[in-house]
Amino acid sequence: MSDLLTTINTLITDLDTIPSIHIFISNLAAGEITILTAIFWLAVASGISIIAGAIGGIWLAGKDLGYSLAAMIGGLFGPAGVIPAVVVGLAILKFV
Repeated sequence: MSDLLTTINTLITDLDTIPSIHIFISNLAAGEITILTAIFWLAVASGISIIAGAIGGIWLAGKDLGYSLAAMIGGLFGPAGVIPAVVVGLAILKFV
C-alpha cells in the first residue's frame, strides 16, 4: 500500500514540472477558451448531460419502460441537445 502511495505522490510531483499542465490550468482559471479548455468543458458538459438524461429518463418513463432501460435511453438522448449547444456556445465565446 505504501508503494502505491509513493508512486501516486511521484506522479503528482512530476505533473507539477510539466509546463503544459501549468498553461492549461492557468487558461482554465483565467477563463480563456483554447482548444484544450474547449475539449475539457465539452467533456464536463457531456458527463453532466449523460447523468441528467438518465435521471430524466427514469423520472419520465421509469415505470413504463423499466428503470434501467429508461436510464439508458435518457443517457443516450441527454447529450443530443447539449453537445451542439456547448460547441456553439464555446465558439461564440471564443470569437465574439
